[in-house]
Amino acid sequence: MSIDTPSIGRIENGEHLLAVRVYYEDTDFTGVVYHANYLRFFERGRSEMLRVMGTPPDREDHGAFAVTRLTIDYRAAARIHDALLLSTRFEGTKGPRLIFRQSISRDATVLCEAEVIAVAIHGDGRVRKPSATELAHWEAYKTHSLNGR
Repeated sequence: MSIDTPSIGRIENGEHLLAVRVYYEDTDFTGVVYHANYLRFFERGRSEMLRVMGTPPDREDHGAFAVTRLTIDYRAAARIHDALLLSTRFEGTKGPRLIFRQSISRDATVLCEAEVIAVAIHGDGRVRKPSATELAHWEAYKTHSLNGR
């Protein structure tokens, strides 16, 4: 008996796309997604983007990342059972900071958008500047397309 592998999404033209479903645990008592849970969806999007790129966030040779700033704009509510599309795009760097743009959509409707700034860190939590190799790897995906599972 084999176990199905969860989808890790795909990268199209530098944008990571991941389909998710809204479950009861994601909602408040009215069936609307609780506002803080959009952050959990965004985290999944960034984590799966790294996995598709071959650099999952728990790989020791790539260090880790810590979010230092997040700005989110809510436009419409997601509801229980909705099928959503998470979009994550790596925008670039400023020193040790990595800048991401993310959105969550239902059909053609954008429900929320976020700018996420993270820093690269060593295993002990100290901030580090991404290496030239890492930066080249990230920049290559800005226009790349790649299917995950």
